[in-house]
Amino acid sequence: MQPGYPAPQPPPINNNMTMSIVAIFLFWPLAIPAIINASKVNPLLQQGDYAGAQAAATESRKWSKWALIVGIAWYVIAILCCALGGIGAIISSDTSTY
Repeated sequence: MQPGYPAPQPPPINNNMTMSIVAIFLFWPLAIPAIINASKVNPLLQQGDYAGAQAAATESRKWSKWALIVGIAWYVIAILCCALGGIGAIISSDTSTY
């Protein structure tokens, strides 16, 4: 490294905080570890721990994806159950009069 030149900065790391916050509305039990790991990324970068920041970002992304997948699947299943239950109730209702 040449004297007088600043050390090259590593590329910025996406901490995935936005995806973690969105995930908390879909399935919060898995989104909490995502938010915790996302909040670790910037302090680790400031300390110069690029590998630790990358690992925290990867963990945050993993937990966020799982929360999104489980949350969306949960809502789809709930909507299908409600729709099928309503259709079943309409079909099984007796409309004839005696």
